[in-house]
Amino acid sequence: MGRLSVRLCGIELDNPVIAASGTFGYGYEFAEFYDINCLGTFSFKGTTGEARFGNPTPRVAECATGMLNAIGLQNPGVEKVVAEELPRLKRCFRKPVMANVSGFSIGDYVYTCSVLDKEEQVGWLEVNISCPNVEGGGMVFGTDPKAASEVVAAVKKAVTKPVIVKLSPNVTDIVSIASACEAAGADGISLINTIPGMRIDLKTKRPVLANRMGGYSGPGVFPIAVRMVYQVASTVNIPVVGMGGVSCAEDVIEMMLAGATAVQVGTANLVDPFACRNIINELPAVMDKYGIDRLEDIIGGAING
Repeated sequence: MGRLSVRLCGIELDNPVIAASGTFGYGYEFAEFYDINCLGTFSFKGTTGEARFGNPTPRVAECATGMLNAIGLQNPGVEKVVAEELPRLKRCFRKPVMANVSGFSIGDYVYTCSVLDKEEQVGWLEVNISCPNVEGGGMVFGTDPKAASEVVAAVKKAVTKPVIVKLSPNVTDIVSIASACEAAGADGISLINTIPGMRIDLKTKRPVLANRMGGYSGPGVFPIAVRMVYQVASTVNIPVVGMGGVSCAEDVIEMMLAGATAVQVGTANLVDPFACRNIINELPAVMDKYGIDRLEDIIGGAING
């Protein structure tokens, strides 16, 4: 393994940088800007069993240190993803990809995961039980340890590929939910998803988003994400994928010291389409600056050091 490489649930990544779901489409859109094979991997757009149009517009609002979004899981449905999106992706990305899955019932999760599990290019299933922007969506499962464990157990029975559970920060005890997922068979944990927020237009005196509230992401959530990654990584014995406000190589190092095996970059991709590529290019110099020989060696360094 090289200086930047890490192993996530048994699969080697050239580097720990993963473009986060919802900010990187199905990959081929960004392949028009640069060779996306430089990524460790990416998590493609959140997929449900049936097609979803998503929430009404406007869906995005800017904030001083981030943004709000209320997309509402717009996607063409898993059958169309398999038939159309993945073949297009395969033409420009040669590595295993992470499939992000959402649902409205345990049956939804099982069906969508079982379909994607059969796809050769899918390396991991990222089961999102943390979406705050849809009524009755995954966050219903992600805020209760028992409900979370039931989803994980059902999905694990139906698939063969590693299951990484994406958790919500909107809970009082993130560790109990992560531990319940691990006990149910999860192969990894990813966190954090967005935090509910709102903006109000002073001229109209109405919420900016048609959905009224949306998920807050960007640099403003980074300290919260680092704290939760540290808490979970200190407790579970499965890999943690850290995310939330990551925007530079130093942030990647900090997340890994907190216990993350790999690090997802989300909102930064919407600000600069070259964000992931630039972070990867900057990592060796930042490692040299802080006396780091191999990234794999610093995982959980702040916990164990």
